Amino acid sequence: MPPIYLLDLKEYDLNQVMFGPADLERANPQRGDMRQLDGICWAGFKGEHMVAVGFKDCRPDEFWVPGHIPGRPLLPGVLMIEAAAQLAAFMIKEFRKEPGFLGFVGCDEVKFRGQVAPGQRLYILGQETEYRPGRRFTCRTQGLCEDKLVFESTIRGMAI
Repeated sequence: MPPIYLLDLKEYDLNQVMFGPADLERANPQRGDMRQLDGICWAGFKGEHMVAVGFKDCRPDEFWVPGHIPGRPLLPGVLMIEAAAQLAAFMIKEFRKEPGFLGFVGCDEVKFRGQVAPGQRLYILGQETEYRPGRRFTCRTQGLCEDKLVFESTIRGMAI
């Protein structure tokens, strides 16, 4: 059975950057090698829940390339999940106006289904499923590369 995507990417202009690196760094504390989200093509509310389409451009000069499968570098799954957590935190900070630091406290239902290599763009889809102001939030996430589902997870975070 083919996967069911959280969002239909045909509905969004993937060449548009609604939020760029400066916007991401205004909301999220990650910098340098640990900022795993490069931009957001679209984010907003669908019904009462937020959704977003973010992206990470995998560059050949990233810190993990020489050591994560020499001769055949692959974006580590843990960095895909980190990118999804950064997208989820951005959504909550930007649209729910949650103050303070948002911590990543867990991920569930993680499945890796494909690979991302240097030179490719990873799209991260996020859909808020729970929000408790001043407490916690949950987002379903998926990663797509070249129209293929490469990961899915449920991200949990909380205000710290």
